[in-house]
Amino acid sequence: MQKVCQSCQKQPATVHLTDIATDGEKRERHLCENCAQKEGIMPKPANIMAHLAAFVQSSKGSVQQMAQLSCPNCQLTFVEFRNNGLLGCSADYDAFEPALIPLIERAHQGASRHVGKKPKRAGGDVATENDIVRLRRELDRAVDDERFEEAARIRDTIRSLELS
Repeated sequence: MQKVCQSCQKQPATVHLTDIATDGEKRERHLCENCAQKEGIMPKPANIMAHLAAFVQSSKGSVQQMAQLSCPNCQLTFVEFRNNGLLGCSADYDAFEPALIPLIERAHQGASRHVGKKPKRAGGDVATENDIVRLRRELDRAVDDERFEEAARIRDTIRSLELS
């Protein structure tokens, strides 16, 4: 048997609350959606159709923009790339950058550059040298941007890598 709203006594109760008082006494309340919204227990329903339509419209626009991308060098379109999975030339990375960055980030756990394992044959020395080169570039940028505390930290990291 369906319960009737305890507030308006008209609508069927669809919101069921159980309150437990400090003395352990249990109180149950049964309300319809309208009365629950009036009491602030339940938020007013959002216009989900409007939100859904806006989302579909925005994604449709971005898909159409991606479909129109093409490389000025090899004339490869983004649709062709998506179909065969192969880029045509090195200029494709620049031409398809807005579409490729999310794909690369997804493949590299959120990074836009390779963050995976290094080959064993490269050894620790090559990896350390690569880190030092990268850190020197970061050091130059930090000095140029006048972020001297960060630059000092990077300098110290470079020194520790060079000594090890």
